[in-house]
Amino acid sequence: MLEEVHVPPLSLDAYGAIAGEDAIAEIRRLAEPLRGARVLHVNATKFGGGVAEILPTLTGLLRDVGLQPEWRLMPGDDSFWNVTKLMHNGLQGMDVALEAERRQIYERTSRRLATAFEGTYDYVVVHDPQPAALRSLRSEAPGRWIWRCHIDLTAANPDVWGFLRPLVEAYDAAIFTLPDYVKPDLRLDVLAFIPPSIDPLSPKNMPLAPALVDDVLHRLGVDPQRPLLLQVSRFDPWKDPQGVIDVYRAVKRTIPDVQLALVGSMASDDPEGWEIYRDVVRYADDDPDITILTNLDGVGALEVNAFQRAADLVLQKSLREGFGLTVSEALWKGVPVVGGRVGGIPMQIGEGIGGRLVTTNDEATEACLELLADADLRQRLGEAGRERVRRNFLSTRNLRDDLALFNALRLGDAALVPTGQVV
Repeated sequence: MLEEVHVPPLSLDAYGAIAGEDAIAEIRRLAEPLRGARVLHVNATKFGGGVAEILPTLTGLLRDVGLQPEWRLMPGDDSFWNVTKLMHNGLQGMDVALEAERRQIYERTSRRLATAFEGTYDYVVVHDPQPAALRSLRSEAPGRWIWRCHIDLTAANPDVWGFLRPLVEAYDAAIFTLPDYVKPDLRLDVLAFIPPSIDPLSPKNMPLAPALVDDVLHRLGVDPQRPLLLQVSRFDPWKDPQGVIDVYRAVKRTIPDVQLALVGSMASDDPEGWEIYRDVVRYADDDPDITILTNLDGVGALEVNAFQRAADLVLQKSLREGFGLTVSEALWKGVPVVGGRVGGIPMQIGEGIGGRLVTTNDEATEACLELLADADLRQRLGEAGRERVRRNFLSTRNLRDDLALFNALRLGDAALVPTGQVV
């Protein structure tokens, strides 16, 4: 059997005060005809990255509303993870070659996944490229099968997409964050649009006492009394950490007291992360006002929460970004974000809402200087951003959309398929 990830029980009612009782009632209405349904989520890792952030809450809440969910991990080794990271980079537009040997590694590990797959499910949700071949290799398995894409495919490398596309077309439906991510040659009848989500009650997003926030920063070598720029993300070339350092250095010429923290986690399916991390450390050049931390430095969900609450601004100057959960995390805490004008970030940051969208380092520097100089503007943008997150990007909305899609597949009713509309 595939390794199962066990999650603690959750109560949907606990989210009522935040999401609203009408939202809770709608979720229970959608769940009622699905009561007892077996749901399986399959992905690559249980920590590091957005999927691993989302699934514990979705799994726990599905159980609370009467379904029978499981979350399982696919097997893999470094050679496989290197191939799937190359595929990930290619799908986001990097010029890479998916040579015959790499395809064989992917196919060999996929067959191991298919062999280890057991049980029958009413709904199987397979996340991203790593386990995407599972449906074509288990075509006889019953249930409705859904491929969930968390990646921005707008500039996908044709070679990599050409390899992945027939695997995706074996599914009954696919979920994307945005319609722009759907390639025009994809032949699949049911396409749903469901943005990712954050859990407002999780240790990463729950309220923290200011004294605890200060204690965390002191312990990790950051002065909570000085201006702080922050980026929270995996160490990944698409997150542009060196560009973030360049922006910090430009801001520091005007605001000498400013500090920068780069906080990231290392995922088991991302061997490239260590290489990027070492490059970032070298690029920081022993600057005492740059703090670089990972989960291996004792930085977990609570510490990330504290950094996000302490930051004056969060930078998410991504070059490609499927969604960018750390944007919603910061906005939920009322902290404005200077974000790249790419992928799912503009869904979260709008005109007068949440921060500033930028394309270049110079634009990011200008935005940081403007916002650091105006605390009232930061507060207004942050409050509007928090409300946008509450309406659109919480786990309860994600759960509602997933249940709506399950019902759409059960009934064959296209009108129930989620459209991802932001309100």
